[in-house]
Amino acid sequence: MLAAEFEPADAPGRRRAARAAVSIDARVHHDGLTRALCRVVDLSVHGVRLETYSALRRGAMIWLTLPHVGQVIADVAWATDFAAGCEFRTALTQESFDALIELDGSLQHH
Repeated sequence: MLAAEFEPADAPGRRRAARAAVSIDARVHHDGLTRALCRVVDLSVHGVRLETYSALRRGAMIWLTLPHVGQVIADVAWATDFAAGCEFRTALTQESFDALIELDGSLQHH
C-alpha cells in the first residue's frame, strides 16, 4: 500500500500531471556554494515542493539530488522562508517518478 495521495491529471487548475504527497529526504545546491538538506513534500514529473532549512529565492536555479534519480536542475517558481516550489528543467521520467513514490511508500512502513 502506498502512502502517497494522487491528484488526477485532469483536475481543474494549473496542474499538468499527477502529483503525490511524499516525504523524501534530498539535498539542494544553490548559489554555486550552498549545499543543504531538504525534504520533498510534493512531487510530480514536472517539479517539487520542498521544505528547506535555508531560504531559496524565487527565480534561482538549483541542483536537487534525489535518491535513486541523482541530480536534477530546477528553477524556483516561488519561495517562502522555509518552503519552495520548483520546476524541473527536464521532466522526470515516469520510471523515476514511480521509483520515488515507491521509495516514499517503503519508508512510511519501516
